[in-house]
Amino acid sequence: MIILTIQNLHKAFGGNVVLKDVNLTLQDHQRMGLVGVNGCGKTTLLKILAGQEQADGGSVSLMKGIRVGYMEQQYAVQGDSTVFEELKRVFDPVFAMEEKLRALEEQMAHASETELKRLGEAYTRLSDAFEKADGYAWKSSIQGVLAGLGFQKEQYDQPARLLSGGELTRLCLARLLLQKPDLLLLDEPTNHLDLQALDWLEHYLADYRGTLLVVSHDRYFLDHVCTHISELLLGTLEQYEGNYSAYMGQRAERFEIRMRAWEQQQKMIAREEAIIARYKSFNREKSIRAAESREKRLEKIERLDRPQDEHQVRFRFQAKRRTGDDVLFIKDYSKSFGNRTLFQNVNLHLRSGDRVALLGPNGIGKSTLLKCLMGEEAPDGGVVRWGANVDTGYYDQKQESLHPDKTVLDEVWDAFPRMEQSDVRGALGLFLFTGEDVFMPIHTLSGGEKGRVALTKLMLRKDNFLLLDEPTNHLDMDSREVLEDALENFEGTILAVSHDRYFINRFASKVAVLSENGVKEYLGNYDDYQAKLQWELAQQGQDPRFADMTRTEADKEKKKVRLAKEQLKALREAVRQAEKTITDTEEAIAAQEARMALPEVYAVPEQAAAAAKEYQRLKDALAQAYADWEAAEEALAEAGES
Repeated sequence: MIILTIQNLHKAFGGNVVLKDVNLTLQDHQRMGLVGVNGCGKTTLLKILAGQEQADGGSVSLMKGIRVGYMEQQYAVQGDSTVFEELKRVFDPVFAMEEKLRALEEQMAHASETELKRLGEAYTRLSDAFEKADGYAWKSSIQGVLAGLGFQKEQYDQPARLLSGGELTRLCLARLLLQKPDLLLLDEPTNHLDLQALDWLEHYLADYRGTLLVVSHDRYFLDHVCTHISELLLGTLEQYEGNYSAYMGQRAERFEIRMRAWEQQQKMIAREEAIIARYKSFNREKSIRAAESREKRLEKIERLDRPQDEHQVRFRFQAKRRTGDDVLFIKDYSKSFGNRTLFQNVNLHLRSGDRVALLGPNGIGKSTLLKCLMGEEAPDGGVVRWGANVDTGYYDQKQESLHPDKTVLDEVWDAFPRMEQSDVRGALGLFLFTGEDVFMPIHTLSGGEKGRVALTKLMLRKDNFLLLDEPTNHLDMDSREVLEDALENFEGTILAVSHDRYFINRFASKVAVLSENGVKEYLGNYDDYQAKLQWELAQQGQDPRFADMTRTEADKEKKKVRLAKEQLKALREAVRQAEKTITDTEEAIAAQEARMALPEVYAVPEQAAAAAKEYQRLKDALAQAYADWEAAEEALAEAGES
């Protein structure tokens, strides 16, 4: 069922055309990710759908009665209300229903028999609506969403106006999720969320009963939540089925098909133009008429536009020399600020070629640990020993090393004064700084542009050990893909702090989790780490899936899990039985074949016929056993077990 249709939508700000010819169809229960480079108009499109911006042309049609919810980046708090009270207002209609129920109960207590029937029917209808609106569970719903999005219990009674900007954004998201609109419009909902809150939000949205249109740069989130992807490219919108990974494959295929079609048409046009020119060169009436006829045919051809893609960063990391086998030893490292201990007892050993993702909760000191290794902060205690020939390159997420008053060109050239200007500009060109762009002052650049300047310098250094602090922040999705490709081909060692789970999956061979009491290491990427973490929690008798649920909700979910386990057990048993039947039947066929090889079987015609009949029965039974086995295997695979 179609709930949203956009036709020929366009929007411009002055001379800057943001949306040129946008068309979109959104079905009920679809979860669509909206992607595109920074500044392409994604947020503008959401604001138009939410009624906060007016389009210059085109149409937006919503199915009648659809409730639209839009996550605003700036959230206004009402007075001195607490965090809990801000969310409690979502249920004001529920509280009004409860008052009506109490009033109906009072009327029913004094009603006549005739009135009682009418009041009873009204009470039943209102009770059903009250239950459907979470009237009996509003408190636990609020607590579950707050806990899921990372709010501590002591914050529930805190005045909401005292929250930080990031916390206010999370509070706005919590309010919107509790409202449960039919169409949920989210603009970068994963900002300001730690990994635990991200995991909770992904599971919540994957089970959301409404329709979702979400703008996000978090590719892992898009992979785990979205069923469809739409890309805003050069003012138009193109839709793809599947999650982010599926979209990337389809986009490359479509681009190649369009480029081949354009190239073939260009060859055909060039061939026709050459023939026309040759005919005209004969300068005869017949050849001129032939040339004119071909020109008319050529003019009627619908010319294909050359397929265009947004410009992408193109670079790679190289190391000017190799390190020894050991790159870095950290022993009993610790760091505090005042009475607050960030971390202690940190022990880490990095070998040549290691690719380590450093994870941990916000505020635990991951960036501080990198600064200590670079000498920008002093540790309280511990020992650091570097290996032989280690050249360390550091990417600071805040870009504090960039001089705000220098131009882009001078910032890079001053770091590499022996390079020719043309070589410096060539390197900057790889990061999309071309023409007059190189003369822009650093302080005028966006976060993404500053990041590209820092990456240019890092690339030119050719260090063999990279310390990266949130390197994908501010980069668009295509630039992140290219960064990952560059790191994939890097022969050196990497230690990176990142919240980008897709990035971690692509580059990491080890995950190191930092806590107050040290570092715990896990082999593999982010998904491997999560699988091992779930196993550890299960071994301890914990199940994080039920952590934020009420007891009733948890019991229901646990029952579903038990039923699922019982189903898997039954399916596995069906596969086992089918395999046993196949083995037994094959043995019976072999025995029957041996019996039929005996001459005495054929001495009596009836006995020979019976033997042949039994042999055919066994062959049919074997075919059926194989069919049963295939069906059981397919059912087991569909149930989620490979």
